[in-house]
Amino acid sequence: MAAFFRLILFLLIAETVFYLLLRVYLRSLRRERLEQIWDERHPAMAGNGAARRAFVRRSMTHFDKTLKSRLLLLVFVLPNLAVMGIIYWVNWQ
Repeated sequence: MAAFFRLILFLLIAETVFYLLLRVYLRSLRRERLEQIWDERHPAMAGNGAARRAFVRRSMTHFDKTLKSRLLLLVFVLPNLAVMGIIYWVNWQ
C-alpha cells in the first residue's frame, strides 16, 4: 500500500510540473497572438506602449475562462484514470 501512495505522490508532482509548464506555454502563445492583433489593428502605435500593455492585460484576464485553459486541467485527470485502469486490469483480470 505504501508503494501505491508513493506512486500517487510522484504522479501528482509530475502532473503539477507538466501542468505549470503547459500553462506558461499556452499563456505565452496567447500573449504573442494578442500583441500581433494589436500591431495589426494599430500600425501607428506598434511597439511596447502603455495602451498595448493594457489591451494585452485585459485580454489575458479573459483567457483563464476559456475552454482551452479549462481543458488543461485534464492533465490531472487522464493520467490518474490511466493508472487506475492499469491497476484494475492487472490485478483483477
